[in-house]
Amino acid sequence: QLQASGGGLVQTGGSLRLSCAASGGTSSSYTMAWFRQAPGKEREFVSFNRYSGGTGTYADSVKGRFTASRDNAKNTVYLQMNSLRPEDTAVYYCAAGRPILSTARHATSYYYWGQGTQVTVSS
Repeated sequence: QLQASGGGLVQTGGSLRLSCAASGGTSSSYTMAWFRQAPGKEREFVSFNRYSGGTGTYADSVKGRFTASRDNAKNTVYLQMNSLRPEDTAVYYCAAGRPILSTARHATSYYYWGQGTQVTVSS
């Protein structure tokens, strides 16, 4: 199971850090990803970190502002979000799976999902 937390209300330009704790297994053998879904829109890719570690891969809309990281010892992944904008407002979901690289941006590639945490950025 995945449990996401850390969402909230923040002003434009502010920061939030989301956490996603994995239980009942280990996250270290999975690619961990973040997606988001704004009202009336489809779920969209935000970032992923391969199980092998290394730097994350990001959507162009968040590149340079968001940083994904993972602590395999704690079975937890994080999404540090800086310079937040109103268009970042959405429910953020963490996900775990074993996609091949070419499909790692697709929500259908992930088996396990957290319940989502609301991020609201006020203008």
